[in-house]
Amino acid sequence: MPQLVRRSGLVVTLLALGLMARGAALADPADAPAAAASAPEAPASAAAAAAPDDAASAPVDNSSLDAQMFFQLLYGELELGGGNAGAAYQVLLDAARRTKDERLFEQVVEIALKAHAGDQALAAARDWRDAHPDSVKANQSVVRLMAALDKIDGIVEPLRSLLALAPAEQRVGMLASIPLLFQRSPEPAKVLATLEPFLEEQGNRPGLRDVSLYVRARLAIAAGDKERALARVQALAASAPTNGDAVQMAVELMPTVPQAESIVTDRIAADPQNTTLRLAYARALARMQRTADATREFRRVTEMAPDASPAWLALGALELEQRHTAAARPALLKYLELVPEVDGQTPDAGLESVVGASSEARRQAMLMLAQADEQDGDLKGAEAWLAKVKDAGNPVELAYRRASLLARQGRLAEGVKLLDALPDSPDEAARAKLLAIAQLKRESNDLKGAYDSLAAGGVRFKSDPDVIYERAMLADRLGHDDEMEKLLRQVIALKPDYYNAYNALGYSLAERNTRLDEARKLVEKALALAPNQPALMDSLGWVEYRQGHLPEALDLLRKAYAAFPDGEVAAHLGEVLWKSGQADEARRVWDEALRREPENDTLKDTMTRYKAQP
Repeated sequence: MPQLVRRSGLVVTLLALGLMARGAALADPADAPAAAASAPEAPASAAAAAAPDDAASAPVDNSSLDAQMFFQLLYGELELGGGNAGAAYQVLLDAARRTKDERLFEQVVEIALKAHAGDQALAAARDWRDAHPDSVKANQSVVRLMAALDKIDGIVEPLRSLLALAPAEQRVGMLASIPLLFQRSPEPAKVLATLEPFLEEQGNRPGLRDVSLYVRARLAIAAGDKERALARVQALAASAPTNGDAVQMAVELMPTVPQAESIVTDRIAADPQNTTLRLAYARALARMQRTADATREFRRVTEMAPDASPAWLALGALELEQRHTAAARPALLKYLELVPEVDGQTPDAGLESVVGASSEARRQAMLMLAQADEQDGDLKGAEAWLAKVKDAGNPVELAYRRASLLARQGRLAEGVKLLDALPDSPDEAARAKLLAIAQLKRESNDLKGAYDSLAAGGVRFKSDPDVIYERAMLADRLGHDDEMEKLLRQVIALKPDYYNAYNALGYSLAERNTRLDEARKLVEKALALAPNQPALMDSLGWVEYRQGHLPEALDLLRKAYAAFPDGEVAAHLGEVLWKSGQADEARRVWDEALRREPENDTLKDTMTRYKAQP
């Protein structure tokens, strides 16, 4: 056992054990007369003041501590004080077993924990529980240590004992804490399987049904059992409609379990002024890339709570993503107004936002305002915003925006040089720099230069899925279909849940109108990993179109465009509308998208093919 610095002295231990009796000798009681004879006589007045008149008739409360036990405790404390935690543990554990004193068992457990000896701590806790099976503390120590050591087998019995022994008013809290006990378990599926029958049993006890459902749902979420998690959350929402835990878990499940959204929307309908819930819902929609829906919800939050600064920031970011600069700018300016900078500090530094603490969020807001001006062609305005941004935080972002302004002025080489001057270490900084240079070249239509940059950087980041994926996308735009497929399959091998790689490969096959059955399987795999993502629905809609399934394609593309009004999705939806005999609606969709994205090549090419240019 590792050494441990001394925690307490002998007297502290003895007092804790309650083994030092008032006025009693520490040695054997038989030696007390001799000890008393050798002591100086106390003045009579002092004795009278110190005790009541009948003190002489009260029996002496001698300690049960005998000489052997005294020296055993002394030896254990000396070993602990000398840094020999292993010897102290053995000696004091033996003393605890002999005396059955709970406080001594507790101290032995603490000694082992301080020495990072979990198995010894659990052994002491089990001895403690054997000595005091009705002790709440003993059972609690066993349960906590078994959970911490991931000893799942056998944990139900002490857990059942603990709940049976605990006061009724504490049982809900004890059950609710179970997910926290196992939050770091490497075997969450085993935890769920082991505890599910016990939790179901507890749910049949008065007052414990809802907390049982909550714990079972939490454990199912941790285990990745989506079907069971949804069933438990639905049951909890039905049992306790105002239960915040049910709605919170439903928000967490939304990105992977689409059916969970109805729990959230039903609660919002019942409590439409709950801005906290709306904010959580909007963030979930944003994570799901349902840009239009998220924008709608963030805007409603700003209308109901005009001082909700995180909602303004998120709204600005989403409007900018959709190239709605006229809507993005006032939202971002409102955020900066609500979160002013004072002497280099922001007054709400602890405020959570979608991009971090408010000091960093202010920086992001100014970068986005610069981007909005850049999109509108106001390069001087963009530079003015960049001049206000401090270099703290991510230096790549600021350098990239400045490099982008240079590239827009035809000075791409200067922009690349600006980025190239950034540090090459650590690896994360070098990776961010590499991706920024490639993005700058790609946006400047230097596709081969972007590809070559990533290919060169790929030597250092040969196992980085993001770098390989970006190379694949550039290979696609360069017409290197075989290279693109090879790279995407490499991404899938490195990271089997990288849904964008499945989607990109499936969409590429559909776009080339080849191997359509395989294309469908790839896109469906992507949707299984990220249900209801608009970009993935767009891809599946395009596969349906290529296979001649126009009604199915139209349904998917309408949903995708409603959630994510992107130019490429508009191009696909318009084409399917046109082929379905709805040319007027196709023109409306295309014209609307073209006003937002006048430089979108896919959209312009589609409109040219159908002679629908305005």
